[in-house]
Amino acid sequence: MSFKADFMWGAASAAAQIEGAYNEDGRKNSIWDVLYEGHTKHNDSPHVACDHYHRYKEDIALMKEMGLKYYRLSLSWSRLLPDGTGAINQKGIDFYNDLFLELKKAGIEPMVTIYHWDLPYELYRKGGWENDDSPLWFEEYTKLVVDKFSDKVKYWMTINEPNCFIGISYKDACHAPFLDDKNALISCTRNVLLAHARAVKVIRERAKITPVVGFAPTGPIYVPENESKEAYEKAYALTFSNNIRGPFSMGWWVDPVILGKTPKDVEDYLGVKELFTSDELAFITQPLDFLGFNIYTPAGINKENSCYQTNEYEGCPRNTLGWVIDPNCMYYAIKFIQDRYTLPLLITENGYCGNDFVMLDGKVHDPQRIDYIQRHLLAAKKAVEEGYDLMGYLYWSVMDNYEWAEGYDPRFGLIYVDYRDQSRILKDSALWYKTVIETNGENL
Repeated sequence: MSFKADFMWGAASAAAQIEGAYNEDGRKNSIWDVLYEGHTKHNDSPHVACDHYHRYKEDIALMKEMGLKYYRLSLSWSRLLPDGTGAINQKGIDFYNDLFLELKKAGIEPMVTIYHWDLPYELYRKGGWENDDSPLWFEEYTKLVVDKFSDKVKYWMTINEPNCFIGISYKDACHAPFLDDKNALISCTRNVLLAHARAVKVIRERAKITPVVGFAPTGPIYVPENESKEAYEKAYALTFSNNIRGPFSMGWWVDPVILGKTPKDVEDYLGVKELFTSDELAFITQPLDFLGFNIYTPAGINKENSCYQTNEYEGCPRNTLGWVIDPNCMYYAIKFIQDRYTLPLLITENGYCGNDFVMLDGKVHDPQRIDYIQRHLLAAKKAVEEGYDLMGYLYWSVMDNYEWAEGYDPRFGLIYVDYRDQSRILKDSALWYKTVIETNGENL
């Protein structure tokens, strides 16, 4: 069995990581525009990023050249609602309308993520996701984007990786707002999931084109240590446990959304008896059409008498962030997630970062990225051949960009960006990926 005929081939980005123009045309700051100082590599900021705000036509032309069928992007909340609520910025509306029209002209279907980590700074000053009004703020924002863009957008994702923008922002202090406050995890978990539910309800009620609605979490995927049934069951249990990785875990966020229950180990971790009431859980389980998932690397647990975890070994392959490379994580992610949640699955992010640079011939040769993508797609194809329902694959990222606290050093893109002059080059991987799309993966 091959990938189905309507398999969704594409790539992804996020507004804060590529747009730049942070203080132009009425836009106000997000938390990343202000709080990056002293927290990011080289003190890098997203203020200019890839200057996509001014160069989107050039970027979409490159997407068309590489044959993308789908493009997952996020919207800048503070470009549309500079204060997070209240006054609308028409120039922000105009920018996204122009972008969607340009994508349509190129034959590329937009897939919109409503929130990808860039909370308006003015809302952060009011408490951000800790404020119990935050679901109402998000509902207002969602109404605006659905009313303005749903005549051009069919595919919607409410929120990207709450595991990260809550888990590693309020527990590990690695991402904005760079806090370590376990007590904040209670209110943030509640408010983010209630905000997600309100957004789904708004999309269903107000969309002009019949919407296809999903959610895009991530989470640790544990690969079985051997082929035994016991190893498989152990890896599955670890994948959906919530007391090892805490709020970075998957079940923490997805069980309430799809299964309508709060895992007991989440409540134990937080020290609460009831995180959600039964009525709240019934509301949170708004119907979804698909589940997105972002997968890059396997998870591991500590080996006895070793500095390596179970997903590692001496000299194992890694990307330039040190993440272990093992395509089995793709195969088991698809199996585990569909076995538990049953919804059609869309790989909303998967990618490789390397030390890419322009070589003497003026090109960017990135064979490791090609190999990474091919191996992970072959793992996905194996799951498809076993009958699992995979909707599509969106590579992260469409272009090199601002990688949050890591700044501009990691390069994940299919398009090389020289941040000094904003020139672009299609990498070898972009041209190779084009052949994958053209053959629907038959050339793998």
